[in-house]
Amino acid sequence: MSGPGFPERTEAVRRAAARLCLALGWAPVHEMTLPNGRRADIMALRPDGGFVVIEVKSGLRDFQADQKWPEYREFCDALFFAVDGDFPDALIPAETGLIVVAGREAALLREAPAHRLAPARRRALLQRFAVLAALRLAAAEDPAAVVELRGALRVE
Repeated sequence: MSGPGFPERTEAVRRAAARLCLALGWAPVHEMTLPNGRRADIMALRPDGGFVVIEVKSGLRDFQADQKWPEYREFCDALFFAVDGDFPDALIPAETGLIVVAGREAALLREAPAHRLAPARRRALLQRFAVLAALRLAAAEDPAAVVELRGALRVE
């Protein structure tokens, strides 16, 4: 029997990394678009107000094919990769942190070097993060309102 496919594996790593965020007291938001147009797999707000970006990799091919990770650095205080236990973790760049996933569990194996955001950028990211989180919460609590709003906003 074969293992999970690419999307399923990515989703499993993302969920386990998000669970780790919650266990660490970090507030994760999935698939947050950054001001440069890139989409962070997970953007998490730490209790100290610092932002973490976690780039999820489903395997070696995914890692090798996608080298845009340096473009996330200017929008976080710390950058991590989240990979499963089969990933050759020696390939993860030393200037990033490492989260390794096994099943539903994840462990922070290497802390990311800090590179503090400028106050103005932090404030702008905090507003973007809060608005996105609030909109997603509103959509989860009242999906019909989102459907109605989208319908009302359509230009016909």
